[in-house]
Amino acid sequence: MAGVEGRVVVVTGAGGGVGREHALLFARRGARVVVNDLGVARDGTGADRGMADAVVEEIAAAGGEAVANHDTVATAEGGAGIVQTALDTYGRVDVVVNNAGILRDVTFAKMTQDHWDAVRSVHLDGAYHVTRAAWPHLRAQSHGRVILTTSTTGLYGNFGQANYGAAKLGLVGLINTLALEGAKYGITANAICPIAATRMTEDVLPQEALAALDPAYIAPAVVHLAGDECTDTGTVVLAGGGTYGRVAVIRAAGAAFDAVPSVDDLAARWDEVTDLTDGTLERPGT
Repeated sequence: MAGVEGRVVVVTGAGGGVGREHALLFARRGARVVVNDLGVARDGTGADRGMADAVVEEIAAAGGEAVANHDTVATAEGGAGIVQTALDTYGRVDVVVNNAGILRDVTFAKMTQDHWDAVRSVHLDGAYHVTRAAWPHLRAQSHGRVILTTSTTGLYGNFGQANYGAAKLGLVGLINTLALEGAKYGITANAICPIAATRMTEDVLPQEALAALDPAYIAPAVVHLAGDECTDTGTVVLAGGGTYGRVAVIRAAGAAFDAVPSVDDLAARWDEVTDLTDGTLERPGT
């Protein structure tokens, strides 16, 4: 089997934006797609089943195979229901693309427990619920691809998005462990960091930047990571506007002491501690 042809792919949050582009490209490449979307507003309120249904219709009109699912990723029951749709319709699940997301932007000083919980439950818990439901099936068939969606906010921070950033960086920690645990079962786990013009970013990025950030640019990287030939695991790929590049953790060579240093001794060599010039690439398990 080459690429993703014949594979069964679950894409959450696939009713619009980046997720829709993922679903369309997977279908064009011969995959069978579960198009999940609850159809909520950007802040997670409301519901519109028509969003997922419209993408399924679009795929079918182009000769592809897809089925809609309208479960929430924010609960274990919802995650199980999404994967069950793949099993009931196609008899298996091969790829899970966790893309669903919401925003509740507010400065940390004004953040409430609800702001925090709502964003975490969709981004971090949601990826857990769907991936956990699929994991036994991926292990049993000794093949699987898990792709999570992180963010530059998680990697670098962004004003007013402490909840979102914490959840998004948590996903990087998740793929690092899944990469280790999935290795002997033929399962890879990677993350995509998209920069794209969607309703999630329409008032986060400058308008001149949004004009160049077609969400279609993200999908080729995701489909490649999902392909049979791609063996990368524990990798974060930033994609946007036609540019693709890996993001990784680098550890400085640092400063070594033969005995417990005083605060003053450590401070005197602090430039060595923080100098990344001769840094080394850190991988899962190191």
